[in-house]
Amino acid sequence: MHPHLSRLSAALSAVNADTPKIYIWGRKLAKVLSGGGRLLACGNGGSAAEAQHLTAELVGRFRTDRRPYAAIPLHADTSTSTAIANDFGAEEVYARQVRAHGRPGDVLFCLSTSGASENVLAAAGAGRAGGLITWALTGPAPNPLAGLCDDALSVPSPDNATVQEVHLAVIHMLCDVLDGSGE
Repeated sequence: MHPHLSRLSAALSAVNADTPKIYIWGRKLAKVLSGGGRLLACGNGGSAAEAQHLTAELVGRFRTDRRPYAAIPLHADTSTSTAIANDFGAEEVYARQVRAHGRPGDVLFCLSTSGASENVLAAAGAGRAGGLITWALTGPAPNPLAGLCDDALSVPSPDNATVQEVHLAVIHMLCDVLDGSGE
């Protein structure tokens, strides 16, 4: 087996134990979204792409047709992001948007392979202060983001590519639960 696939296989096997957590998150997210709440998602680089992948599945659809859900990828509004970075600093790019868009009971989904991205940590802090449910997908624990959020799923791999690939699998599992096709 190719070394990359071996790393991925080992990480997927390790995360399989977190399947019950993914079901809990999916059911909770379904309840929040169907009740009129929203999901805010943030990350940097590949994690930003995965945050946007998640929100696209929720606003569009995953497997089944259903009503669209309110889901916002916080990095995708470049005018807002660059204005905040210019006026308040890069570490505030997500936190300021969480304070603007988040309401108590909404879900903030934070992605970080390192679990130490300052702007994602600031977003999690703003989310908790604002009464949002904060979840994190990270690389190996312990890390600051996993400790700051209400709940976290940490992928035990030192390889960023492997962590991101497992994050995408977790996102698809979450969507599957939300759509009801995985239950």
